[in-house]
Amino acid sequence: MPSVPVLCLDIGSTWTKGALVSPDGDLLGTAQHATTTPEVLDGIAGVTSALAATGAEVLACSSAGGGLRLAVVGQERLVSAEAGYRVALSAGAKVVHVSAGPLGSLTPLRADRPDVVLLVGGTDGGDDSVLLHNARRLAENRITVPIVLAGNADARDRAMALLDGRTVVATDNVLPDVGELSPGPARAAIRDVFLRHVIGGKGLSRGTRFRSMVRTVTPDAVLAGVSRLAHLLAADDDPGAVLVVDVGGATTDVYSAVSTVDDQTSTVALPADRRTVEGDIGMRWSAPGIVAEAKAEQLPHDNLAAGADRRARDVDFIPSTPEESEVDTRLAAIAAILAVRRHLRLVDNRLGPRGAGLLVLSGGVFRHATGQALHTIEQTLRDDPVLRPVLRAARITVDRDYVLAPAGLLTGAGHDATRLLRRLSPR
Repeated sequence: MPSVPVLCLDIGSTWTKGALVSPDGDLLGTAQHATTTPEVLDGIAGVTSALAATGAEVLACSSAGGGLRLAVVGQERLVSAEAGYRVALSAGAKVVHVSAGPLGSLTPLRADRPDVVLLVGGTDGGDDSVLLHNARRLAENRITVPIVLAGNADARDRAMALLDGRTVVATDNVLPDVGELSPGPARAAIRDVFLRHVIGGKGLSRGTRFRSMVRTVTPDAVLAGVSRLAHLLAADDDPGAVLVVDVGGATTDVYSAVSTVDDQTSTVALPADRRTVEGDIGMRWSAPGIVAEAKAEQLPHDNLAAGADRRARDVDFIPSTPEESEVDTRLAAIAAILAVRRHLRLVDNRLGPRGAGLLVLSGGVFRHATGQALHTIEQTLRDDPVLRPVLRAARITVDRDYVLAPAGLLTGAGHDATRLLRRLSPR
């Protein structure tokens, strides 16, 4: 147990959020400040001042700079794409590019602006020609972003030699044998690269204090909080998985924790607790994506296109009429449905034998919604034919105090997050 209060910070691209927690684990207060650039420490100072938290122990996570954009360069498209998505599943990454076979022009890869390149190819002891060719091409074209090398182990040293002068982290092969995906080591390497090179390299702060302050990426902190919540509910004999939907302005993230309810022995390369991110679904920047995907998935979307376009043009838009608030409510419900549907596909529809026992809604659109709006959103989710079996027994709550990321930070530092997580009692 800490001897002083703990200030948990989440430094995002738009907002820096803080939660001050007492030594015995009670929430003392929350505050937020616009993330300041080019010096994020100014916004952090604003949150610290608002909470009178000078002298508190500081734990921080960050997704500032837009989160982690991952490019996958591999040998066979289907295998490379699957490996990349499995690696990204709980590594706080979004796959923005997949290429397969011998690299030619690197213009498409550059255009997708990755933060990290995941270089894979070949089983251990198998063909290494494509892996070595691609390593040479990345080196010749002076790719400056960090590279995580997770291909044929027998070719690792030769690939490293070809990439000499680049920032490279070598780890175990994501495809050690035919049909065997092992993404865990690559996930860990990508997280390390993000903390050591990407966050510090995005020009967010002039000194080294910010980089040393950040302990983990925000998605990892939230995932740790979700996992801890699942274990608390299991200890209470509360059945079912924990499912979290975080609808933001640009992306919608989904987290699921099944480690306490599902036998993972039959699941290949799926982490027990996982996260997916949908970069084309969000309440402001990506609002038109909600409408486009609703049309593709045959979800009701009438009279939403104009409102979505307006929100994308004016990302600071705040509804001022009941009609505009209703548009936000409908967009939020559809975003949640689309994101959970995609999450279920990527995790092979595995949420344990009972489906979700608890659904947590996170994000400003839910925290600021009226009771009637939340009722509408909940009913829309429960009525969806794809989600209905998953949510049949689920209780639904809102993370009004934004405690999941702070809970994950506390857990990672060896502190008790129980009292914070107990605040997520279903309404």
